[in-house]
Amino acid sequence: MKTEITERLDAFRDKMRAAGISAAIIPQTDPHLGEYIADHWQARRWLSGFTGSAGTLVITDKEALLWTDSRYFLQGAEQLEGTGIILMKEGLPETPTISQYLISQLVKGATIGIDGLLFASTEVAAMRKSLEKHGLKLDAHFSPVGEIWADRPQLPCDKLFLHDEKYAGKSAADKIRDILAQVKEQGAQSILVSDLAELAWVLNIRSSDVNCNPVATGFLYLSPTLSVLFIKEEKLTPAVSDALEAANVRIAPYDSILQFLESLPDSATVLYEAPRTADRLVDALGLRAVAGVSPIPMMKSVKNPVQISGIRNVMEKDGVALVGAFMEIERRLRENEPLTELDVADILTEYRSRQELYVGESFETIAGYGPHGAIVHYSATPESSSTVQPKGLLLIDSGAQYLDGTTDITRTIAVGTPTEAERHDFTLVMKGHIALATAIFPEGTRGDQLDAFARQFLWKEGLSYLHGTGHGVGHFLNVHEGPQSIRLNHVPVALRPGMLTSNEPGLYRAGVHGIRCENLVLTVDAFTTEFGRFYRFEPMTLFPWDLSLFDTAIMTQEEINWINGYHEEVYRRLSPRLDEEQKAWLREKTRELRK
Repeated sequence: MKTEITERLDAFRDKMRAAGISAAIIPQTDPHLGEYIADHWQARRWLSGFTGSAGTLVITDKEALLWTDSRYFLQGAEQLEGTGIILMKEGLPETPTISQYLISQLVKGATIGIDGLLFASTEVAAMRKSLEKHGLKLDAHFSPVGEIWADRPQLPCDKLFLHDEKYAGKSAADKIRDILAQVKEQGAQSILVSDLAELAWVLNIRSSDVNCNPVATGFLYLSPTLSVLFIKEEKLTPAVSDALEAANVRIAPYDSILQFLESLPDSATVLYEAPRTADRLVDALGLRAVAGVSPIPMMKSVKNPVQISGIRNVMEKDGVALVGAFMEIERRLRENEPLTELDVADILTEYRSRQELYVGESFETIAGYGPHGAIVHYSATPESSSTVQPKGLLLIDSGAQYLDGTTDITRTIAVGTPTEAERHDFTLVMKGHIALATAIFPEGTRGDQLDAFARQFLWKEGLSYLHGTGHGVGHFLNVHEGPQSIRLNHVPVALRPGMLTSNEPGLYRAGVHGIRCENLVLTVDAFTTEFGRFYRFEPMTLFPWDLSLFDTAIMTQEEINWINGYHEEVYRRLSPRLDEEQKAWLREKTRELRK
């Protein structure tokens, strides 16, 4: 594999020389600028061998470098070893940005090549401005990957299917009407939608184009007189075609989007969101483009009553599946049956697949035993999969897609008698989880204003974690969904009732263990005073924490009460769906925690 990577980089450099390109930037995305992408767009992975979901490859005539964030430092070091590609640890003070590196390495007059379909309009504008100050040029039409990737996967042809209104809670026609009303308020007649999850949500359609994410590869143009879905025609079914026709949406070939935008009348006004729309698409719009804020992400993130009801049902189903799965994991360990990290993932999938309306995983299960738990986005392979021993910690981050909702849960459990250090670390993380779970905050509060609630107890001991504390979650859509999030860096989106967000602080000691404690929470009304509306979080996930890992000596009585109250709710909600053996197991796991 390492030799293949070298050969691919050499072939890419040949194309660079032929085009007069001194350096090229290859991101991990697609023309829809998504976090999750189909195999057809996995150019960075193909060129580098690095499989992380975040990272950017830079190729010059002599070097290749890969920038990625802290989630993938360990994984990057392992996968890039022997390829000659240099790992650049993004976010560290000593690591230059990509622009800083290129400016320092290239001579004046040199040209940097990118594919403008893989970079947002704002990114290209900022990059061009920065480079031009130093005498460097940017070519946004450099895309040779298709010429050298002989066995490149085709664009997905999986069939579309309808997400019934009894789960979605609103028709496509009604959504389009409401979207266009808000588009008009921003001085435009129409809107361009390139985000796959947004397209799926608007039209109430789903597919399986991206692993674990039930989206369809396409673009969507909405206007009062003409709405068009740009998609491969072979993906359609009669039922989907009829539904689209009922919503006044016609079909056009996926690869005709640029031509369509260029052919719009000069009088057209098309709303687009510059940070989330590919530069080539904006170029095609020309003077018809109206920069603004798409109303769709916010509309999608605030779940309607039908969706919320579905989520509650999903959490009970998922909790039942997890009871069965964790009982099976414990049985295998108790009876000394071999249990690997891959076995853990298979067990979770097996028990979830028995639940009504189950479709698949919402992401590949992270089952990290011992040191592997410290790799934030660890993914076990047949070569790396550790055998779980009766000692240490096992971190399990998993989730599922059901027709009536999406789940995402992380539990860290002791697979032997926990040490004092393990209990201390776990309790610090849980104290932060509880602090965020019990927060009361006024209308207009952003996630970055709440993030320190979850980190404060770690910070007091000089500890921290480098990932965000919470991300939005879709409804039978992407498990990572904006626009809201809870993290250190500024996110200018206030939390609103109806938003489903994760609460997942963690602590990772390289080579030792990883701890993450995650529930999904719903923003709901708390109360109203003369100072306005106040909100709180309602825990939606239903599954117990490992009571053996709590160090009650460093917990307040209020924190202990919260654990007990949460466990009472877990037992109350799940027990009617369980058999007697499962009820007894759950009763023990939710027993009272005391000082």
